[in-house]
Amino acid sequence: MTDPVSRTILLLDIERFSDRDDVEQAYLRRMLYDITDRALESAGIDETLRLRADRGDAVMELIDANASVTALLRALLTEVPAQLRAVNRMASSSAQIRLRGVVATGYVAVDERDGWVGSDLNHACRLLDAQLLRAALRERDDDFALCVSESVHAGIVRHSHTGIPAEDFHAVTVDSKNGALRAWLHGPVPDVPGAGKRSDDHGEKGGAPVPGTSGDGPAPGREAPPGSAGPVFNFNGGSPSFGGSLVGGDQHGVSGGRVTGDVHLGRSGGEPA
Repeated sequence: MTDPVSRTILLLDIERFSDRDDVEQAYLRRMLYDITDRALESAGIDETLRLRADRGDAVMELIDANASVTALLRALLTEVPAQLRAVNRMASSSAQIRLRGVVATGYVAVDERDGWVGSDLNHACRLLDAQLLRAALRERDDDFALCVSESVHAGIVRHSHTGIPAEDFHAVTVDSKNGALRAWLHGPVPDVPGAGKRSDDHGEKGGAPVPGTSGDGPAPGREAPPGSAGPVFNFNGGSPSFGGSLVGGDQHGVSGGRVTGDVHLGRSGGEPA
């Protein structure tokens, strides 16, 4: 096996490939290869800078680390959708081609049987197969859904290079058999159980909101007066009992919260257990 070498990983997969007959599958494979070649040529990445693996309904490309990832992303966001529109405009309903794509970076080795080995490649394949990416493509009117790895986002996407608007990418976490994978999805995030937006550098939130922390206002029973460092609990309408102990007067927590009024902790007088 060769030593692991840094590569850019490009994966493209045809939606609903197994639903087609043999003739349609052969046509879709030709279109996939044609679209991939044109996109890479548009990015200035010729055949000497890449290795290709055929996966039937998908194509995998290992691209030389010196090739421009910025140019590749730009081509995927502009050239690929344009090609898909042109192809599908003239194709029958059974020959429509829609693609999921992943761009990642990492170290990949080639074994003695020309097999590709590397955990970064495994992660990229799991992103390609994630339900979130599949759902994203199903819910879109256009014919392409793209996901990029954390490293690609950190190195390229977040800088908003021409043709790659950072605000169009959303931080997501997807489930895999080896645990959660973090990535960035281009375009709207679909509502998929076990996957969704996560907190990121732009302040986006993932998962269900914590009561009292959403932008819809404080939770019932809480007030947040101007200038307070934390939530305020008001029990002035009475003295709630949580057992027998009493906390009298206003209390200030170390995190900035404040409790006003008397609070009983423990059982009250003759209250049964």
